[in-house]
Amino acid sequence: MDYSIEFLTRRLKSKAIRPSYQRIKVLEYVHQKGGHPTADDIFRALSGDIPSLSKVTVYNTLHTFVKAGLLRVVDIDDGEKRYDVTLADHGHFQCEACGTIFNFRVNIDQVPIEGLERFEITQKNVYFKGLCPNCLQPTANGRKEEAR
Repeated sequence: MDYSIEFLTRRLKSKAIRPSYQRIKVLEYVHQKGGHPTADDIFRALSGDIPSLSKVTVYNTLHTFVKAGLLRVVDIDDGEKRYDVTLADHGHFQCEACGTIFNFRVNIDQVPIEGLERFEITQKNVYFKGLCPNCLQPTANGRKEEAR
């Protein structure tokens, strides 16, 4: 995928967002890194290259991107917001051992919903938790154990 400065600049301009150096670098990081980073992850990764970057700038930039529809928030009950560049409907699986969040395909509109007929739904999310294949590796004695 093209994550060049030109592509990211066009992407920001298409959403009427001024393409400052810091905004471009935050968007570039989220696109290239993937993996549902937190604002702190992004700040730590970029602050060495951008000494003037502040956490407030990262938080404000991410808020702007979410509001403009460039990113979506993933909030799987740990209270820490993570950011996802995949905008199409999909589900998330979080490994309880390593913490990694994986995307998976799901047709959210086909998930049966009963009892909410008179409600206005503004957001649909499907989250699962458990252990990923890497954390379920067989051990030397042949049994599968949870990696911690």
